Amino acid sequence: MKNIIKQIPNFITTLNLLSGVIATIFAIDGHLIWAGIFICAASVFDFADGLAARALKAYSEIGKQLDSLSDLVSFGVAPGAILFTLLEFSLFGENQPIHEITADWWQWIILFSAFLVPVFGAIRLAKFNVFTSDEPFFRGLPIPSNGIFWASLGLMLEFPKYHDIFQSLYSTKNLVFLGIFMSGMMVINMPMFSLKVKNLRLKDNWYRYLFLAISAILLIVLNVYGLALIILLYIILNVIFYLFKVEF
Repeated sequence: MKNIIKQIPNFITTLNLLSGVIATIFAIDGHLIWAGIFICAASVFDFADGLAARALKAYSEIGKQLDSLSDLVSFGVAPGAILFTLLEFSLFGENQPIHEITADWWQWIILFSAFLVPVFGAIRLAKFNVFTSDEPFFRGLPIPSNGIFWASLGLMLEFPKYHDIFQSLYSTKNLVFLGIFMSGMMVINMPMFSLKVKNLRLKDNWYRYLFLAISAILLIVLNVYGLALIILLYIILNVIFYLFKVEF
């Protein structure tokens, strides 16, 4: 029974993986809203498996590797599929089976630029797995944040309230830029603060409280549109903190 209980975190991790696989299928098929929903579900499972592992003290090398493989699918491959389909919509106005796409060589390069997301996501996870330091912050953008960003771009299509404001976001040029930018953010060596806290003192956590307060406002005011802005806010704050040498 003890061995079965210790497999609970790994079971939750497989739900993360399953959600990522389903999200990828939906994204390829052009159902970006459902793809976004399943990526968000994967992020919940990704958070829950860590909680379960700590609560049950069920740590293992297999669990660590399974978590990374699941994250690559859910927050690397699935977002890459979302970006590929968004680029299809921006270039051709429709989603098509890949063998039916009629495009010139430059358009194919644009479409295949979406694959930078899973490739750089894999590099980010590989670096994370071999990095043995106990630094209390991340090096580069955590891959789940990348997944949530692209999931939000899929979810926004269901909520046209602010469509005019964000319409330019879905242009081919901007999508390619965002793909390259988010990929680069995952492998950059810049420190980025973690939301894990050792205590609740304002002095030690003021930057976390600032981020959470602005994030709450964005979600309340913009709803699902706030998700992408929260990830960009996280990146911007970390760039500012890095330039002003704020220690985490």
